[in-house]
Amino acid sequence: MPFQRFYDSTSPATLPPCVYLRSKAMYVTGEIKNPEHPDDASSQNCWCNLTQHVMGPDAKPANRLDCVAGRPCHREVR
Repeated sequence: MPFQRFYDSTSPATLPPCVYLRSKAMYVTGEIKNPEHPDDASSQNCWCNLTQHVMGPDAKPANRLDCVAGRPCHREVR
């Protein structure tokens, strides 16, 4: 039987990310990878630069889909 990959249905990230969001990909390519690709939508390799942890200062996960405007710790990229 050939290998098959199944993705959870997630909506693509369309809002700009928080300036404090960091990703391993940023240090390799200089930017967060394509958020519309299922493998990159909520990368496990993200962390908050304020807390240096996978959780933000508001005790919520730091990832591309969640680190957007509306969180108290969010700052826009300028």
